[in-house]
Amino acid sequence: MGLLIGNVAGIALATFQARTTYNQTVMDTPANPSRRTRRKTIVLSLLALFLLPIAARAALFAYEGGPTSWRNADWSSTGSLPDPGADAQARVLIMSGRTGGWKGVFSVHSWVVLKPENARSWRRYDVVGWGNPVRTNGWAPDGRWFGDNPVAVVDVSGPEATALIPKIEAAIRTYEFAQAGDYRVWPGPNSNTFTATVLRAAPELAVAMPPEALGRDFRADGSFVGATASRTSCDPDTSPTGRVSGDFPCAQIGAGTTT
Repeated sequence: MGLLIGNVAGIALATFQARTTYNQTVMDTPANPSRRTRRKTIVLSLLALFLLPIAARAALFAYEGGPTSWRNADWSSTGSLPDPGADAQARVLIMSGRTGGWKGVFSVHSWVVLKPENARSWRRYDVVGWGNPVRTNGWAPDGRWFGDNPVAVVDVSGPEATALIPKIEAAIRTYEFAQAGDYRVWPGPNSNTFTATVLRAAPELAVAMPPEALGRDFRADGSFVGATASRTSCDPDTSPTGRVSGDFPCAQIGAGTTT
């Protein structure tokens, strides 16, 4: 009987030692090298996706040698818009031009241009970072911004523009950040916050601002996610590079009425 008990105890001890050795071996085994390599590749690829466009733009900015200050920048008209008296139709445009200095590497400035039906002049609305932010006709409607030729993000004319103009003008009059000191380069409110506010007042346009429009997603309630202009999806706030963006259904977060 004593022999049997001794044999059982010996077998149990041997089994315990074997399990301990196995567990120690498993714990000491390094992670799969191929898995670490794949993870590293993914991380580096994502960094490259975000940083390479900025680096390329920075190199181009340095090569072009743009204006060093607002004093020697070109703010003149590009001539892309006709004389307002030449066309009786109403027209609405959202213009965008690259900013000056280091900000121009990854950011744009945007503004609103209107011409009611039969009007004899254009009306341009900007938000700037000095004095009272909201400016009317401070520059030519199609003027270069810090020497950069602007592009039209929105260009609507005729009856559609006529219907939009009252909504846009109401949004401009009630713009919340219109006092001196309200302007902030990032995260906003800035010129792109202003333009995005106007676009949200006219959701039928369903237009997405360019990813370089820093501040476009800034909202008065401090939220970082809200409805896009079409109110069919949501967009998160942008990073300082303006590259982190995306749309997803508002129903997923219950933010369908966020503005």
